[in-house]
Amino acid sequence: MTSVPGRRSSTFTRLLRHGFTDPSAAERLLDSPELSAVRDDPVLLEALGGTADPDLALLGLVRLLEAQTGATGRQELLDTLISAKPLRDRLLGVLGASEALADHLARHADDWQALVTYEARDLHPGVTEFEHGLAEATDPVSLRVAYRRCLLSIAARDVCGTTEVSETAAELADLATATLRAALALAEAAVPEDAALCRLAVVAMGKCGGHELNYVSDVDVIFVGEAVNGADEDKALRAAARLAAHMMRICSANTVEGTIWPVDANLRPEGRNGPLVRTLASHRAYYQRWAKTWEFQALLKARPVAGDLALGEEYVAALRPLVWQAAERENFVADVQKMRRRVIDNIPTAEVDRQLKLGPGGLRDVEFAVQMLQLVHGRADTSLRSGTTLDALGALATGGYVGRADAAQLDHAYRFLRSLEHRIQLFRLRRTHLVPEDDADLRRIGRSLGLRTDPVASLTREWRRHASVVRRLHEKLFYRPLLDAVAQLAPGEARLSAAAARERLVALGYADPAAALRHLEALASGVTRKAAIQRTLLPVLLGWFAESADPDAGLLNFRKVSDALGKTPWYLRLLRDEGAAAENLARVLSAGRLAPDLLLRAPEAVALLGDGETGLRPRTRAHLEQEVLAAVRRAEGAAQAVDVARGIRRREMFRTAATDIIGSYGTESQPAEADQGALVDLVGGAVSDLTAATLAGTLRAVVREGWGDTLPTRFAIIGMGRFGGHELSYGSDADVLFVHEPRDGVDEREAADAAGKVVAEMRRLLQTPSADPPLLIDAGLRPEGRSGPLVRTLGSYEAYYRRWSLVWERHALLRAEHVAGDEELGRRFVELIDPLRYPPAGLGEDDVREIRRLKARMESERLPRGTDPKLHVKLGPGGLSDVEWTVQLIQLRYAAHEPGLRTTRTREALAAAHAAGLISADDAGILDEAWVLATGVRNAVMLVRGRAGDTFPADPRDLAAVGRYLGYGAGHAGDMLDVYRRTARRARGVMEELFYGGS
Repeated sequence: MTSVPGRRSSTFTRLLRHGFTDPSAAERLLDSPELSAVRDDPVLLEALGGTADPDLALLGLVRLLEAQTGATGRQELLDTLISAKPLRDRLLGVLGASEALADHLARHADDWQALVTYEARDLHPGVTEFEHGLAEATDPVSLRVAYRRCLLSIAARDVCGTTEVSETAAELADLATATLRAALALAEAAVPEDAALCRLAVVAMGKCGGHELNYVSDVDVIFVGEAVNGADEDKALRAAARLAAHMMRICSANTVEGTIWPVDANLRPEGRNGPLVRTLASHRAYYQRWAKTWEFQALLKARPVAGDLALGEEYVAALRPLVWQAAERENFVADVQKMRRRVIDNIPTAEVDRQLKLGPGGLRDVEFAVQMLQLVHGRADTSLRSGTTLDALGALATGGYVGRADAAQLDHAYRFLRSLEHRIQLFRLRRTHLVPEDDADLRRIGRSLGLRTDPVASLTREWRRHASVVRRLHEKLFYRPLLDAVAQLAPGEARLSAAAARERLVALGYADPAAALRHLEALASGVTRKAAIQRTLLPVLLGWFAESADPDAGLLNFRKVSDALGKTPWYLRLLRDEGAAAENLARVLSAGRLAPDLLLRAPEAVALLGDGETGLRPRTRAHLEQEVLAAVRRAEGAAQAVDVARGIRRREMFRTAATDIIGSYGTESQPAEADQGALVDLVGGAVSDLTAATLAGTLRAVVREGWGDTLPTRFAIIGMGRFGGHELSYGSDADVLFVHEPRDGVDEREAADAAGKVVAEMRRLLQTPSADPPLLIDAGLRPEGRSGPLVRTLGSYEAYYRRWSLVWERHALLRAEHVAGDEELGRRFVELIDPLRYPPAGLGEDDVREIRRLKARMESERLPRGTDPKLHVKLGPGGLSDVEWTVQLIQLRYAAHEPGLRTTRTREALAAAHAAGLISADDAGILDEAWVLATGVRNAVMLVRGRAGDTFPADPRDLAAVGRYLGYGAGHAGDMLDVYRRTARRARGVMEELFYGGS
């Protein structure tokens, strides 16, 4: 072809119009001798333009023509190509979509004739037809050639639209079946003596078993072997294993014709560590005793495909009843969901957004959701027992187990994603599930899927849209029908039966499915805006509740909050529009009793859950005091003022508990806090600051009502114990000392009387029964203990400590810190006690022995009767007491000369002891780990049970909830107890060395 210099030829323009991206190269190919006879034929150019990649199709055609033997062969191909539209569409379609199959045709030039036949049986071949196509294979190389020839016909029907994606996947599975049979026959022919000893069944699993295979995929199998009559079983199994391994190599090994696909037997019992072949009895015994939930899930797709098919059917029949009992296993849903999350977590970060199979919104999301529903409902409904995803999804919709609209959307999305996966793999026949990044690849794939206008952008848009549909529906699929079961549906719409709804709720972990259905009916029924919004939210909320240890409580608490706030416009907006608020609320309502109890006393606090990070961040002591004191000023009388202060305390306690729970559980947008110590410190500091602010407000209210602006005596409150150490937990009392000092000119008796009345009134008001939790004040650490006066002057403290103080009192003063009242007086009290708690000469031997004696006495006398000491987190071996007494002994001995030890906080003092070289890094780490864990357990027990406790709960559900808080998944409460015992045992060893060891 010639053209005027500087001007494009008309052919060049036509090539551009027909979709060629390199018209110059295409012109050269069309000018080649092989195409000289047809280069001007409009039919050819039109056909090339209709392919996924016209440039690739044209190059492949030229290579195929070059490979023909002689002019006669080329002419026959060209004549058939021009005159026979079916061949033209099939051949060029394959050449434009698959570089690998073009390579095959260039090597095996006569195989194009496999595309010529166009009969009814050729349109939908099955195993028999594929076996015929592979029949002449005599070795692994010829088997590969025959396999590719069969694959060529499948791909041709696929790219031309003769078959849709589910039919293509079924054909690929049938071809795999025929190939496994041919490979096994070759293996048996190679070692006939092995074949004579045994019966060997090949059971397909995964996508091959489910009749939905990809172009390039591992073919998952399980082998079952038995001895033939009279043969020794051990010898027979060894022979069967050799045959199985040889069959796998025939399919998997690389030859001059490449490989077919890997045969993967890792789904067998014990995986790679188990024998390759087992007897049927051995399989049955394993699944009855040892199999995990995912192994039963995998058996959904088991299908005998090769070898002794009767034995394969016996295998399926023997294990099928066990499959349908899997949903009765404890934590069934949690196990399946955890496995799905683990798959996502293992995807390399750089690939997550391009993962078509495993990523969020990918194929595996659909498959997992469908399989979970099959396992739950397939026990009672045999129509659901298909191993094919789309067939099972259709059956679920027909039976009302899935909403029809949801099923239709999911079906459409799954078909698109599978088609996309097929086109990606077909290009080079490589096993990949990553959407390519190169525009040329995306253009070819988009065109192959019928997206001819801006194929790159259209493909990306369609892919993202379908992935979004899957993400939105895959969990809703499980929960939405529960609402339909109690709602009014359109005529003709199938609903989940009451029995099936109860079945599903039990699988989700609900202990009282009847009550749960009543709650759902109350929440979702009606035509109000509230009911409509809740119908939208509940499918997601049910999933979050199911991840907790007590889904029943989560749903009940949500109903209570909804009843209290459902008519409040801001509440409905919050849940609908603030994505994090609904999830935060679900976590808080299902994590135990404390947070819901606090919330239900004033449900408007739910607004904190939608206020971003600021809403959940505990407020500083200064901010808290400012709010409390301002509220006290506005109140009429001390009783009202303290009521307001206690209300603020309740709200802030809820804020802290919510932060703690959400940090421990994590959310979809924010992972769980990995540092348990950070959460423990957050709670301890927040509750201590809140207690201090509440005491400050109560003191101001009592003084104002009884004496106006000025009390006759200066008055300060000293925090002791965990309060002074900023380590309060949710259920802790406030350990304090009260100190006063008469103002100038005030009689001491009058001052003492006023101070005593202040203390009595504060205690009364803070403990008065009300909707808000009480704050108990404990002054038991005062001089002379419970026998001494509740409040003393600073001078009285000085006289007592100078003359009478015992070593235990100096020990207790290590945690003393001013928390409320007169700051100057508080500072002077701290100055008074510093020489006592940080003695310049350290501790004498008598004092050290006395402290050790007191500790030993406490261990023997204070543990509650009947308690397992090893699981008592406060007084048991390696518990809080062990760590704290060890650290405090170091402080008493060395703080006078090590300023870092002069702190009321345990973890700070422990770090300072290590920094000063008084304790090794390993020992400090062991003690810190034990203290953090024990404190976390105390916090968890209070959150779960709603009352304080120093031991792990006996109730299994409460114990599981404590485990969830501490990061242990469903069914792993025993692991939590083992870890606690091990951690405490190590801490006790360190404590005995440092506390009871050398002087």
